[in-house]
Amino acid sequence: MTTQRQAVLGLLAQHEDQIVSEWLQEAGASSGRLTDAARRAMAVEASDVLRTLRTAPQADADPEQFQAAPWTPLRQVLEALSRSRAAQGQSAGDTSQFVLAFKRPLFTTVQRTVADPQSQLAAVWAMSTLVDKMAQWTVSTYQQTREDIIKRQQQDLLELSTPVIKLWDGVLAVPMIGTLDSSRTQVVMETLLQRIVDTGATLAIIDITGVPTVDTLVAQHLLKTVSAIRLMGAECVISGIRPQIAQTIVHLGIDLEGIASKASLADALELALRQRGYTITRTV
Repeated sequence: MTTQRQAVLGLLAQHEDQIVSEWLQEAGASSGRLTDAARRAMAVEASDVLRTLRTAPQADADPEQFQAAPWTPLRQVLEALSRSRAAQGQSAGDTSQFVLAFKRPLFTTVQRTVADPQSQLAAVWAMSTLVDKMAQWTVSTYQQTREDIIKRQQQDLLELSTPVIKLWDGVLAVPMIGTLDSSRTQVVMETLLQRIVDTGATLAIIDITGVPTVDTLVAQHLLKTVSAIRLMGAECVISGIRPQIAQTIVHLGIDLEGIASKASLADALELALRQRGYTITRTV
C-alpha cells in the first residue's frame, strides 16, 4: 500500500491545480450563497491542505496511524482550518464535509491516471482512509476549540457579573447576583483582593441582595471570602440579608459572629462612612 500512496502523492503534485478546482466545486464553492471572500478562503484552505499532504508525509506514513509524527504538519494545517471555521461560527459538520469533498477529485485523478484496476483500488482505499482520518481530526479539533471558546466566555461572564465598585474613598462593594458556586466565589475573591491592593481600601461590602438562596455551601463561600479580606488587613460587611435568608442562616446553624451585616447596601454604606468619621446630614 505504501507504493500506491507514493504514486498518488506524485499525482497530487502533477495535477494540483485541477484537483483544487474540482475539490472546490465539489465543496460548493461556486454556490451563490458564498461571498467572494469565502470562496477565496476555501481556495486557500484547499491549497494549503493539498500542498502539505503531498510534501509532509514520509514514505512509510500509515493513514491508520494519523496521530503519528509523520502526519504532524498535516494535522497542524487541519487544526488551523478547523479553529478558523469554529471562530467564524461554522459547524463541525460543514468543516468535515469540506474535507470529505476532497475524495471525489482524488478518486477521479486516480481513475484518469492509473490503468491497472487492482492498483486503482489499492490507491483509492489508501486515500479514502486518509481523508476519513483528516475529517475526523477536524471534528475533534472543532469540538475542542468550541469548548475553549465556551470556557473563555464563561470566565468573561463571571468577571462581568462580579464587578468591584468603589463607593467611597477606601470603601469597595461587590454586588452579587445569582447563584454562588465555588468557581464564581473564587473569581470574586481574586478580583476583590486585587482591588483592595490596588486602591488601598480598608472596607469591602459584599451585597447579596440578588442571591436567591443561602445554604451551607453559599455561607461557606462567603466566610472564606471574608477571611481572605481580613488577611489583607481590611474589614468586611455583608449587606442584603433579607428576612427569609436570615431565618435560613439561623435554621442551618451558620455562625456569622464577628461579621457585620446590614439589611441593605445603603445601610452598609452608612455604617462604613460612620466608621470613618463621616456624618450624613440633610441640608434641606
